[in-house]
Amino acid sequence: MNQARQRFQPPETATDRLPMDPLSRPVSDLTRVAGARATQLARLGINTIGDLLMLRPRRYEDRRQVRTIASLGPGDIATVRGRVLASGLKRLGKGRKTLFELILEDDTGRVHCRWWNRPYMKGQFPQDTEMIAHGRVHTSKPPSMDHPETEAIDEREEAPVHLNRIVPIYPLTEGITQRWLRSLLFEVLQQYRVHLCDPWAISLGSEFPTREEAVVHLHFPDHPNQPQPARQRLALDELIQLQLSIQTRRKRLLENAPLKICRGDNRLIKPFLANLGFRCTDAQTRVLREIRADVLSGVPMRRLLQGDVGSGKTVVSACAALMAIESGFQAALMAPTEILAEQHFQLFERWFTPLGIQVHLHTANRKSTIDPTQPTLAFHPDSPCSGSLAVGTHALIEGAFSPDNLGLVIIDEQHRFGVAQREKLVRKGNYPHLLVMTATPIPRTLGLTLYGDLDVSIIDQHPGGRIPVKTYVRTQSSLPKVWEFVHKQLDEGRQAYVVYPRIETDGNAGLKGLKAVTREFDSLRERFLPHVTGLLHGSLPREEKESVMRAFREGHLQVLLATTVIEVGVDVPNATIMLIENAEQYGLAQLHQLRGRIGRGTHESHCILLTSGKSVEANRRLNVLAKTTDGFEIAEADLLLRGPGDLLGSDQSGLPKLLFADLTKDIRLVERARAFAADLLKTEDV
Repeated sequence: MNQARQRFQPPETATDRLPMDPLSRPVSDLTRVAGARATQLARLGINTIGDLLMLRPRRYEDRRQVRTIASLGPGDIATVRGRVLASGLKRLGKGRKTLFELILEDDTGRVHCRWWNRPYMKGQFPQDTEMIAHGRVHTSKPPSMDHPETEAIDEREEAPVHLNRIVPIYPLTEGITQRWLRSLLFEVLQQYRVHLCDPWAISLGSEFPTREEAVVHLHFPDHPNQPQPARQRLALDELIQLQLSIQTRRKRLLENAPLKICRGDNRLIKPFLANLGFRCTDAQTRVLREIRADVLSGVPMRRLLQGDVGSGKTVVSACAALMAIESGFQAALMAPTEILAEQHFQLFERWFTPLGIQVHLHTANRKSTIDPTQPTLAFHPDSPCSGSLAVGTHALIEGAFSPDNLGLVIIDEQHRFGVAQREKLVRKGNYPHLLVMTATPIPRTLGLTLYGDLDVSIIDQHPGGRIPVKTYVRTQSSLPKVWEFVHKQLDEGRQAYVVYPRIETDGNAGLKGLKAVTREFDSLRERFLPHVTGLLHGSLPREEKESVMRAFREGHLQVLLATTVIEVGVDVPNATIMLIENAEQYGLAQLHQLRGRIGRGTHESHCILLTSGKSVEANRRLNVLAKTTDGFEIAEADLLLRGPGDLLGSDQSGLPKLLFADLTKDIRLVERARAFAADLLKTEDV
């Protein structure tokens, strides 16, 4: 590390060292921080000395270049150095307003520095004081600066704090100034930098600066190229800690889980695949090999299966269930809604019943289909296997479902379930293999962090023959033509979704121009006559929501006005229109998920994104969706445009607050942290 700045030298003797864990001490212990100052720092998230040292500057100003006064022009932001020629305080009018002014002189000219209502500055800059001033030049004859940042030059000090260097600019709150905060950090860094422990500096080698170097360069870099490596090192520390937490949890789980090795002989999988009527894609086959290796490994599988809408995840999950059932285990599939669970039940029953496998439905309304009065679900006495499949909702967790030999849990649309719900079902089944699925593509950086305890499989290929959905971006001025097009599709026997961003209209929604589904329902119901229109949103009772969705699926409703509750829904092959109002209010990944509700049949489908057209940025985002149907490409674009917090939602992201790591850019660091944590856990008892 560059040690040119002598004031940054660590204490030379052991007596200068602070007590154990000094970085956890409250900032109120610092001499310059007391009373209101501690409260003000707390508003910035700074409660300890460690928090203070981890305060990330918003930007930097390079104040190393000193200009001559003669070269200054109006509007210039410049640093000058000179000698105080004169100074004085003026009273303005009859009030208490004051003007403190000093004249700074170098060999080329003079500049007037002025401060209003700062009488305490009188006497701070005696005549002939050498000083530096930095600010914006307002006039040229003579040149003047209003409220410039200044610093007296002490020839005994090699490193000024505020000027003549690369200067950090911090986030502020009321009562705190850049100058005070910068000075505080400068002093604290001198005293406490020695306590910045670096547990894996040797393992990381010279690729990254040490933790101490990183913190110094973060706040007071000697060169413009130092802050970025410093950020990367501190980001890597965050990501390593995150991965250690994730992987330690997984390690302890696997160590305590019983062995459930699935040594299936393909006696069920072969006839199942033969009866599908189509061949698996190469991507599906690759994922099945990965799952097979997991269930044969001797440790419980923990795998996330990502696949775009229509990529064939359900077939893969069926094969995984058959691997468990062939080995004498039970399997369970949990879906987020009753109607989706029913759809899965009907599909798996059609697939599995010819194989002699019992399929049961377990929901809040229907606790179990294990009922001798239901002949279609009766056990086949000559069945070639003893396994079964339970399909249900969260009732599998809370209800009377009590498997005695559960070998595999499959969770569909996993983002609708919390980690705690997932693990509760796993514990209930005595730690079986786990396969979680999502049709919402997750950018790789988020996948490795949010789901770092899971191995990831991706189905990045679609079965042949599916007709791509056509997507259009239209403004509100095109609405009459849009309604005409929708009506024509309905007349041809198709069905349509119309999605709105809100349920009810309030004052704020009106100002924003957002449409509400309940307000639009009556007018659109009349518009689409004689076709029948239904209403679906999250505030409806669960039974009513299920009834409306079932009516739409069965064709009793031709138009469904809804909110995003349909984002995760059932297949309606006859639905060919997805019209989304105020499309600029949604993220790209969510729009793609909504678009996935159509295009599931043999007819050409159309997704229409209606926007106000006022935002150039919004139109640019939406055109990404119009140009591609690749969910992973869309997810990456969404991450770059909105960031992980907005993309996932503050309550659902599951991510800790990351001060330095940027999940839109730091894929290399995420991968490095994941590998580093895995290696560390192999050699240490963490």
